[in-house]
Amino acid sequence: MDFFDARSIFFTAIGYKLSYLEFFAVITGIFAVILSAKASIWSWPMGIVNVFLSAFLYYQSQLYPDMFLMVFFFVTNIMGWWRWTNPKPEEEDKNKELKISFMPLRHFLFLLAIGIVGTLLIGILASQLHNWLPLLFSLPSAYPFIDSFIFVMSVITTFLMIQKRVECWIIWLIIDVVATYLYFLKGIKFMGVEYFIFTIIAGFALWNWIKEYKSYSKAT
Repeated sequence: MDFFDARSIFFTAIGYKLSYLEFFAVITGIFAVILSAKASIWSWPMGIVNVFLSAFLYYQSQLYPDMFLMVFFFVTNIMGWWRWTNPKPEEEDKNKELKISFMPLRHFLFLLAIGIVGTLLIGILASQLHNWLPLLFSLPSAYPFIDSFIFVMSVITTFLMIQKRVECWIIWLIIDVVATYLYFLKGIKFMGVEYFIFTIIAGFALWNWIKEYKSYSKAT
């Protein structure tokens, strides 16, 4: 049994063959997001395990932008872990960790505009990977523009999460809905279920982070 081979089946549920790789990638991802929703510092190390497993799965599913995204997530999980545990004195909460905050609306809208432009550019590049690097990418990228939207917006919102900005969960909600559709479309059904669960968690996280933000003014 090759754990990192998506063809190594863990079990079959309702006719769907679930690999060891997909199962544990999903489970670690769910735990990481739940911890993030609670603003727990442990979301970052759990996220590192998740991106390592997910990169193997995305490569074997020809979702190349998502695969590259995992490399980015590996680096940013380390950055986020450090940032949350090393805030400036005025940024500390009662646990000596980084406080939750909002960003100016114009900055948020500007980031969304960058995301749209970035999606178009990365989508064009992704659609040509099999032509430019046929030895590395033997099959064409599946749904390059939808996949690229997930890639670009995930990059943007991850930096917002590193800074503990409430708006990160608004973008995660959009990403999770799109990703749920994509993974069911591609046949990675357990991943699709995972992102449906992520959508629910993101809604809770948005509420929870706003609630914690409001608690700061009551504490002063």
